[in-house]
Amino acid sequence: MTNLLFDASKRLLLGRPLRSAQLRETLLPKRLALPVFCSDPLSSNAYAPEQILLGLAIGGLALTHAAPWIVGAVIVLLVVVIGSYRQICRAYPSGGGAYSISRDNLGTNASLVAGSALVVDYVLTVAVSVTAGVANIASAVQWLTPYVIHLSVGLVAVLTLINLRGLRQSGRAFAIPVYGFIAIVFLMILAGAARILVGRDPVAESATFDVEATSQTTGLLAVAIVLRAFSQGSTALTGMEVVSNGVPHFRKPQADNAARTLAIMGAITVTMLAGITWLAVATGVRVAEREDQLIGAPEGYEQRTVITQVAAAVFGNNSALFFLLATFTAAILVLAANSAFNGFPVLASVLGQDGFLPRQFGRRGDRLVFSNGIVLLGLLAIALIWSFDADAHQLIQLYIIGVFLSFTFSQFGMVRHWTRHLRHERDVVRRRTMRRSRLINQVGACLTALVLLVILISKFTRGGWIVVIALPLVYATMKAIRRHYDDVEERIRPAPEPVTLPSRVHAILLVSRLHAPTLRALAYARATRPTTLTALTVQIKKEETDALMAEWSQRGISIPLTVLDSPYRDVTSPVLAYVSRIRRRSPRDLVSVFVPEYVVDHWWEQLLHNQSALRLKARLLFSSGVMVTSVPWQLGAGAIQPQAEQPQAEEPPEQSAEPSRGDAAS
Repeated sequence: MTNLLFDASKRLLLGRPLRSAQLRETLLPKRLALPVFCSDPLSSNAYAPEQILLGLAIGGLALTHAAPWIVGAVIVLLVVVIGSYRQICRAYPSGGGAYSISRDNLGTNASLVAGSALVVDYVLTVAVSVTAGVANIASAVQWLTPYVIHLSVGLVAVLTLINLRGLRQSGRAFAIPVYGFIAIVFLMILAGAARILVGRDPVAESATFDVEATSQTTGLLAVAIVLRAFSQGSTALTGMEVVSNGVPHFRKPQADNAARTLAIMGAITVTMLAGITWLAVATGVRVAEREDQLIGAPEGYEQRTVITQVAAAVFGNNSALFFLLATFTAAILVLAANSAFNGFPVLASVLGQDGFLPRQFGRRGDRLVFSNGIVLLGLLAIALIWSFDADAHQLIQLYIIGVFLSFTFSQFGMVRHWTRHLRHERDVVRRRTMRRSRLINQVGACLTALVLLVILISKFTRGGWIVVIALPLVYATMKAIRRHYDDVEERIRPAPEPVTLPSRVHAILLVSRLHAPTLRALAYARATRPTTLTALTVQIKKEETDALMAEWSQRGISIPLTVLDSPYRDVTSPVLAYVSRIRRRSPRDLVSVFVPEYVVDHWWEQLLHNQSALRLKARLLFSSGVMVTSVPWQLGAGAIQPQAEQPQAEEPPEQSAEPSRGDAAS
């Protein structure tokens, strides 16, 4: 009954299981692949312009004019990275992204660094995206502000559940919010441009405020502020690697469809990033890290996000289009986490197959998705959100370090990839194509390495040090897992000589009471025909032991019942000591312990039974030369009743030479 209820609940939540042959049916066309794999980079347009303005706000309003130039630099970097990853989609159609590229071209250690960076990046992607989405929801519906942690955790749980149902299902569920966000942002950009052209310039609610400078804006300090703003705006590049990781999920031709999806996503992202930043500067949006840094703001003023202020200026505050944009923005920010839910399980499966993560991550679940990876990602993201109180501004400081580290390793790996192939390619046209591809990756590698250096310097003291510590820990964990697997493989490798049989087998039947499960286990133990067979009980209460021995004698059971004294009322230690004495006396013999157990009807009833047996079996499993056999007895109507002991025609096993009474455990 319990299993039926569990299966019914699982089917209700996840849907019916899919056959392996149905994997082709789960592949995605480009129209669904875009919302599944590209929601993260598309959603970054909701906070990348804000991060640029926040970075410049350190110098007050003096450096605001640099925002368009910073966005231009981010767009150049974005175009180069997209061009590089289009090459990766075609060169590595099996997925794995930066990890697979580094493994094949830069070696194991470099691949694990890239893999560690991606693992950290994916967890942060979920945490940052969901908390940023909840922040936008709370910005529009401010009475939800005290519940941002609970909302964030709940949304991660919902995303985990949706992704466990399969890729096509998540693609359909996320298509409307993603395409709705794209449409409403383009409408806002066009409407804002039209108003500016006709002379009805929209004005942001914060346009009359001034921003308190917390740093000088001259010399090297001004350069440092600009570089910091650029590093924060580089969050627009997050999620680019997810498409290259997910190439196997595209319909055929998989590599070409993935590359085209990347190009479409890049064009949309560039247009939206430039348009939102231009409108933010044109409408006079003012932002600061704290409301008290906004000079001229009314008392009690609560700062809203940049995209929300722009929408209010263009569409009108509290208009239908304003609320529509706020809704779609919050939705796509939350759904941006879905990119990680599709990238992380694939990466974890590759790492699992290579032995750097538990191998369970390499197996597909009922819905042909890597369920273990999805669940782990959800749990890690929830832990991170809870630890940082769902504060998007704190979490975003940890962001993009891992992104650009993986970018850099993948680009250098691709340079090595093309160089290696050029040595053996003789076709002139193909060599020209390879050289062009290598040049793209060389430029990408240099740019991403430079940006990584800038990000490390600018973010280290603002929380980035946490990532710098986390990356080596993840790396060391993966190395330790691989060492364990290699050690186990070495120790279980069969020796050249044949396996020798044990000299004798000493069977021990554990007895607590003389009931049906004990008789079933006794019959089974005798059927195995061991060299010796001993029934063993541990005396906790003398009167119970005396009653057991009397019943044992009345039934006429020919196997002797040995009693172990336990002055400390412990069952496990006396049995372990008894088994150890047999092993010391006959090291080449085998000890087989039979444990009778009854199986109850409901899972919750199991908590009331067999705890002593579980502890004992757990200890015996670590004892050399000992085999443990559980003999289950189902309590349902289908249980077979044991027959009364009949005289045996065959020769019975040798009786135990142990005394039947008073055998101490010491």
